[in-house]
Amino acid sequence: MPAEINPSQEKERIVEFIRTQIAKYEFEGAVIGISGGIDSAVVGKLLTEALGRERVFALILPERDSSKRTVSDSLLVCRYLGIRYSVKSISPLVRRLGIYRTKPPAFIFPRKIQEDYVRAQWQKTSSPYINDLKSAGGQSNRRNLAYYRTKNRLRMTILYYEAEQRGYAVAGTINRTEFLIGFYVKWGDDSSDIEPIMHLYKTQVFELAREIGLPQRIIEKEPSPDLAPGITDEFAIGLSYTDLDRILKKNELTLPLSDEDPELVEKVQKILAAVPYRKIRNLSLL
Repeated sequence: MPAEINPSQEKERIVEFIRTQIAKYEFEGAVIGISGGIDSAVVGKLLTEALGRERVFALILPERDSSKRTVSDSLLVCRYLGIRYSVKSISPLVRRLGIYRTKPPAFIFPRKIQEDYVRAQWQKTSSPYINDLKSAGGQSNRRNLAYYRTKNRLRMTILYYEAEQRGYAVAGTINRTEFLIGFYVKWGDDSSDIEPIMHLYKTQVFELAREIGLPQRIIEKEPSPDLAPGITDEFAIGLSYTDLDRILKKNELTLPLSDEDPELVEKVQKILAAVPYRKIRNLSLL
């Protein structure tokens, strides 16, 4: 992917890609999980441009630990797009599996206290994002990862249940930055039928969002996986998307990194070195 894009041309290119792939594999439409974040909003808009509003269906899937903004921002996106949607809490499923029992209920505390506590726990760990990629950091951290990742996988299961009843494709929302650094859940949000923005860096997704006229509230919202209180994308990764994308682009284009902050470059290099652990799927000799 080039370091720079023309947002207007890119929009048309992606719309044509969606239209072609949906027709090629004879899907009737597309199901998308709307989270209230910029990636799903951009993909949702591109789907409606390609297929028409009547062939796009959205699911909003909050749970106990979701931000209060999750549902309101997701509803804002769905109403802006003019698409059909359903709000289904996954909390009963998470509870039925006994997963919530591994974490005490936090709703009795103000959200700010929850966020401060989770951030403090995260910062106690050395190289927390590297540990995430490697599923390392001891048994306690592995329990935390299983707790968060299961929610993501349950959401994808629900998306496929809805899509297969309709003959629809499941549209993914992973961008290039997330793909390169492993910022996704294996067998969760990396599982889909079509990935319209996987070739775009996160900063390019923001460019596209402005081009297609998404609500300013969504564009200005701080990106978050919404799996734990207080954990935003940039906090979890330990880098801003501006710095991260700039270094990733140079790395992919084999451009010199000598003018970059050595500490930032080292962080990115360590992340990239750990990503293969996330991508392991099959160790069979067959």
